[in-house]
Amino acid sequence: MLGVINLLAWLFIGLRVIPLTFSIVSGIIFLLVLNFFRSPRRRFVGENTPQTVVSSVDGTVVALEETYEAEILHRRVIQLSVFMTVFNVHANWFPVNGKVEMVSHQPGRFLSAYLPKASAENERSAIVIKTDGGHEILVRQIAGAIARRIVTYPEPGDECSIEDHLGFIKFGSRVDIYLPLDTEIFVKIGDKTTGGITEIARLK
Repeated sequence: MLGVINLLAWLFIGLRVIPLTFSIVSGIIFLLVLNFFRSPRRRFVGENTPQTVVSSVDGTVVALEETYEAEILHRRVIQLSVFMTVFNVHANWFPVNGKVEMVSHQPGRFLSAYLPKASAENERSAIVIKTDGGHEILVRQIAGAIARRIVTYPEPGDECSIEDHLGFIKFGSRVDIYLPLDTEIFVKIGDKTTGGITEIARLK
C-alpha cells in the first residue's frame, strides 16, 4: 500500500517536495513496523535445568511481589511482571521447560499495561505450564493501551522449552509470570531483561 501511494505521488504530483515527503514518512513507518514485528530465534546459554526460569520478554521488571492469584491458581505466589515498550522485541518465550496444561483468553479493557490493575482488568491470555519438577507456572500475556492483539501459540498438552516462542503481543505491553513462594529470584524492579536469555529465577 505504501509503495502504491509513493508511486502515484511520484508519477502525478509535479511539486517534488510532496512525493519526497511521502517517501520519507513511508520509510519511517515501514522501519517502525519492521521493528515491531521482528521475532528472533534465541538460545539460552546458561545451565538449562527443570528449575531454570527465564524472562518471557524483552523489557523492564515493573512488579515483583507476593500476591494471591485468584483467577486460575487460587493460591499465594510471587508475581514477576515485565513491561515492554514499543521499541522492544514483542515475541514471547516460554519461561520454563515443561508441558502446557491450560490455555485461556479473557476479554477486557486496554489500560496502560504499566498499571498494576492491568493484570486483572485488561485483555489477556493465560498459559499454565507444569514443569518436569512438578511446579505449576502461570504466564499471563496482557494487552495495553496500544496493543490490541495477543497471539498465543501453544495448545494444552504441548511440550515446551525456554527456547521456544510462546506467542506475540502486537505493539507490546506486559507479561506476568506467577511463581511458587519458595522460588529464588535473581532480578529486582527496574532491571532490564531479554526474552529467552535472562535467567530471572530458579525453582526449588
